[in-house]
Amino acid sequence: MIDDLGEPVPLDGPAARVVSLVPSLTEAVEVSAPGRLVGVTDYCTHPSTLAVARVGGSKYPKIDDVLALAPDLVLANSEENRPEDVERLRANGFPVWVMEAAATVPAALGSLRRILTQAFALDEPDWLVAAEEVWRETRPIRAHAVIPVWRKPWIVLGRDTFGGDVLRRLGIGNVYEGHAERYPRPSLDELNEQGADLVVLPDEPYVFTHTDGPEAFPGLRPVLVSGRYLTWYGPSLVEAHEELSRAFG
Repeated sequence: MIDDLGEPVPLDGPAARVVSLVPSLTEAVEVSAPGRLVGVTDYCTHPSTLAVARVGGSKYPKIDDVLALAPDLVLANSEENRPEDVERLRANGFPVWVMEAAATVPAALGSLRRILTQAFALDEPDWLVAAEEVWRETRPIRAHAVIPVWRKPWIVLGRDTFGGDVLRRLGIGNVYEGHAERYPRPSLDELNEQGADLVVLPDEPYVFTHTDGPEAFPGLRPVLVSGRYLTWYGPSLVEAHEELSRAFG
């Protein structure tokens, strides 16, 4: 088996003791193959009933704790996890499947299909088929948005981001989609000068709220959304389409 970055994943059989360092992969695995996770990060909030060992954050997991769990597979992401952590796990003899940070919904679902059918030897999950179908259409653009994911400093979605593709498929264009960087750091003045119609404010990684975020964009209609619906790839994509469509009216 080969992961998304072209590295071998030397599994002897279907993964049975798995540590996930990626919240959205945690949800996808537990929903599709319940009982195989033995460790997850502190930020793996779904499913809410998941009761397994916690191994720190995604960016800085406690690698010694991961090693102590003796997993037969560790799941990581090229954007969320540091290469040095992946290399240490591999150097200690633990297979790691690194999912590439997907730029589109189809790319993310394709990666998930490979992980679940190859590493876990599962049939294609029903939720994955449903997600592909509901996100197949790309609606005509009806509004343009600025999409912050952090403040102090302001960081927004730029080119080739999963969240940007989610919005584009709903007819919401990203004013920074042509930027050279995936996560630009413009000034607030610049953000307010882009001619956007909306400011989309997710509740993660920064927790934007009705009183923290909208006041910085007095000329734009604020749309507060679930960060899980905007940026997680997995079972939540099925309900995300309806929920996000409702949020934009």
